Amino acid sequence: MGRHMQTFLVTGGAGFIGANFVHFLKAHNPASRIVLLDALTYAGNRASIADLDDDDGFVFIKGDIGDYDLVCGLLSDYAVDAVVHFAAESHVDRSIHNPDAFIQTNVVGTHILLRAAKKVWLDTGSGRPHRFHHISTDEVFGSLGPSEPAFHEGTPYAPNSPYSASKAASDHFVRAYHHTYGLDVTISNCSNNYGPYQFPEKLIPLFLINALHGKPLPVYGDGANIRDWLHVEDHCRAIHKILMQGTSGAVYAVGGNCELTNLALIDQLCAEIDAAFVTHPSLAARFPDAPPVKGKPTQSLKRFVEDRLGHDRRYAIDARKIKRELGFDPAYDFTSGLKATINWYLEHESWWRALLDGRYNQWIDKQYIS
Repeated sequence: MGRHMQTFLVTGGAGFIGANFVHFLKAHNPASRIVLLDALTYAGNRASIADLDDDDGFVFIKGDIGDYDLVCGLLSDYAVDAVVHFAAESHVDRSIHNPDAFIQTNVVGTHILLRAAKKVWLDTGSGRPHRFHHISTDEVFGSLGPSEPAFHEGTPYAPNSPYSASKAASDHFVRAYHHTYGLDVTISNCSNNYGPYQFPEKLIPLFLINALHGKPLPVYGDGANIRDWLHVEDHCRAIHKILMQGTSGAVYAVGGNCELTNLALIDQLCAEIDAAFVTHPSLAARFPDAPPVKGKPTQSLKRFVEDRLGHDRRYAIDARKIKRELGFDPAYDFTSGLKATINWYLEHESWWRALLDGRYNQWIDKQYIS
């Protein structure tokens, strides 16, 4: 399948995982053409992919996946071989406060993409080999108890938040278009991602930026909620393997083999921030409000706050299928991945500073945590 794929339509490619994947794809398929479609909502950042603008094989389109005519036109005009579908509303707290946007983007938007793919790839009789890869989440499976076996491809769906319910619905539509119409699709359900270009509402970049400014680190509940952490570059490698080698109609669970409580992760993050100020004394002048500058540990900023509604207790991924069938194993261990991530944010202050746009105090008071 992979040798036929030359032109990729990447939706949501200016977002966190999408931007990382576009860079990964360019590095590993340099002759390919990438058409990037992104509506540039709050989490889509043009700056994350600006370095590709001079590449003749890269085309950026600002637009909505819900625009059926636009999507049909892109698929046809650029002779797209594969859709890699990242575009989604993806933050649980936001879904609790405004479920409508999640239904519109994640369910309706995905269905419009599928309709367009069916029209161009199947109904017009082009006969072109194709693939529609849909990126989903482990949250569609619900919550695990402390000793329950990890999620796998056959785990029944049991979404608990408006976000995970909208992703579950979109997964079902992708599957239905394969079984009903014969569309060549694959689906991946991944665990929590971290790494470069992540919008600073999610736990790691939020807490890092809070710490640099001496702001509280709000920990939900008792901090014992468990997540499986996957470095975004490892996720990109997994998606690439699925695109090139995955079985049509198959689902692949992608995890980092790294279960941590939120509290353990936060403690490690705090320790790494303290270490960074020792290793790089120049950080003191840049971030004078950070605890290490005042002789205090970053841990002193932790504050336990009321748990959020419907907060799933534990996620974990059994990734044996993708290892067995496609030879995928995460390359990053969490310690090295976290250090690399912290260094990226320290070296790219202008990237995240531009997102805050001088309104840091008002923005951070929302205290969104993943």
